[in-house]
Amino acid sequence: MNRLSSIELYWDVGSTNSYFALKLIKPIVERHGLALRLRPFNLGYVFRARNYVLMDEPPEKIANRKVDLRRWADKYGFAFRFPSVFPIKSSKALRASIAMRQWDLENAFVDAVMDAYWEDDDASIVDYAGMRAIVDRLGVDFERFVALSESEGTTRELAASTDDGMKRGVFGAPTIFVGDEMFWGKDRMEFVEDEIVRQRASINRA
Repeated sequence: MNRLSSIELYWDVGSTNSYFALKLIKPIVERHGLALRLRPFNLGYVFRARNYVLMDEPPEKIANRKVDLRRWADKYGFAFRFPSVFPIKSSKALRASIAMRQWDLENAFVDAVMDAYWEDDDASIVDYAGMRAIVDRLGVDFERFVALSESEGTTRELAASTDDGMKRGVFGAPTIFVGDEMFWGKDRMEFVEDEIVRQRASINRA
């Protein structure tokens, strides 16, 4: 049996709960000495494929969701605020995260773009020009970054990452995998950690 060395997180920058999950999973992976492997997941594509329109949900449900999100932010001390522009098209930011693998800066980029949108109310990150401050701060050549983000290879990689997730049963973001065990949402972290402990114990017994 292979040693458990990482867990996977399928995410989309336009997903509120991906913002929370990204922050809540970090203490767990650090506690257990695991790597966090980010898997971009194009929710807009998935929603269109399944004829789901987020904003068609009952207004009462949407209003309650915003109250609930504020409770989560207050509980954990996150600087979250609901953005004035929502929903957004996230495909460029998702492709950009893949491009940042070239510089081993994927996770740092995702952290920054998530905070820009969900904390600073900066919807400009839907375009490369709006990402430029982040790119410059990370020390990456902007023109090369844009070219790589728009390349055919990166476009194919995003499609493959999304398709791979759907084949594995992913239906929304965030979705976390511990080995082959899948957990959906930001409120499954206790189960995620329990599964890490269980798999580690099973490996040690093998």
